[in-house]
Amino acid sequence: MTADFSLQLRTWRGRRRMSQMQLALEADVSARHVAFLETGRAKPSRAMVLRLGEALDMPRTERNLMLDAAGFRPAYGRRSFDNEAMAPVLKAIRHMICGHAPYPAFVFDRHWTVLDTNDSGLAMLAGFGVATGDSFIDFLLAPGRGETLVENWGEVAAHLASRFRLESAHLGGDPVLDRAAATLGRDPALQGHAATGDLPPVVPVRFRLDGHIYPMFSTITQFGTAEDIALADIKIEMFFPADDATEALFRQMAGGAAG
Repeated sequence: MTADFSLQLRTWRGRRRMSQMQLALEADVSARHVAFLETGRAKPSRAMVLRLGEALDMPRTERNLMLDAAGFRPAYGRRSFDNEAMAPVLKAIRHMICGHAPYPAFVFDRHWTVLDTNDSGLAMLAGFGVATGDSFIDFLLAPGRGETLVENWGEVAAHLASRFRLESAHLGGDPVLDRAAATLGRDPALQGHAATGDLPPVVPVRFRLDGHIYPMFSTITQFGTAEDIALADIKIEMFFPADDATEALFRQMAGGAAG
């Protein structure tokens, strides 16, 4: 088990591009002790495994695997959303997305499956032919859809490919996100995209709807103190209008959904 732990520790330190000294400073241990752990000359305590996992910013699932490799029981669970302990969290999520009205807000999992949305978001999804439970990645990656739906698809596709690669790297590699990034990378619209001039403060998404262009941008919120595996993967994306016409569209969608 110690050998497996040592290999995992070396692997994750390599993924985070940290030297033994850098990891030691981050975990508040000696570089000598890190070296001994990586060679199997020292056996870690449970507290040390958790400290190293935190220092390496490892996903909770991977921290559980490293604990198991060191001979300890897992520390992090994966509760279903109907678990009683999750009720206050789900209430907070609903408060966030409903309070964002009349602007659309969505709740996604690790693979960008739609878990929940407010009324404006529901109306927006209906316009795209997407429903709760569908994968937004699969929707966007359908051949030709991105360029048809988004006026500045080259710019947006480049941003999404970068986001998916970063998310996958944080997780230590994720086949779904890697596939999405690779698919976007082969899109001719992205191949022809090159940033020129001053970059805007945010990347707007200029959606085509009913013959009009509606620019909008979004923020993504995640739980910074999540210790549950499923909760740590949740993303809350909130869209904002980038012009008056999009503002009016959002208010129209909210009114129509409420009616």
